Amino acid sequence: MTDRVVRAGGAVPWRSRDGRIEVLLVHRPQYDDWSFPKGKCTDDEPDEACAVRELEEETSLRLTLGPELASTSYESKGRPKRVRYWLAEANGDAAAQNEVDELVWLTPENAASRLSYARDHEVLQSALALLD
Repeated sequence: MTDRVVRAGGAVPWRSRDGRIEVLLVHRPQYDDWSFPKGKCTDDEPDEACAVRELEEETSLRLTLGPELASTSYESKGRPKRVRYWLAEANGDAAAQNEVDELVWLTPENAASRLSYARDHEVLQSALALLD
């Protein structure tokens, strides 16, 4: 077994609706979890390019990444994994696709309640600090 870190990229898509900030969460039926769009990098793929690709593959959104947010690190399938996240302003419609069966736009408070993993709360907080 290798100790090589699995790299992943993701984003916190956000929009303003009726004067309120909303963030996008995705549901993955394979894990029955709610999180931000993310996925593993291919071997030579930069983390930022991975985040853009995964965002489009999971939500159909083609977005430009904004500032980098908090990263998460955890063990996945016996290996260390690091996910780097970026803020991404959405101005189009999203649609669940590929590994995602549902997505939802939520206020930050409701998103915090829906997130499946405590580690994602720091990512959400880092996004909100930039959006305030």
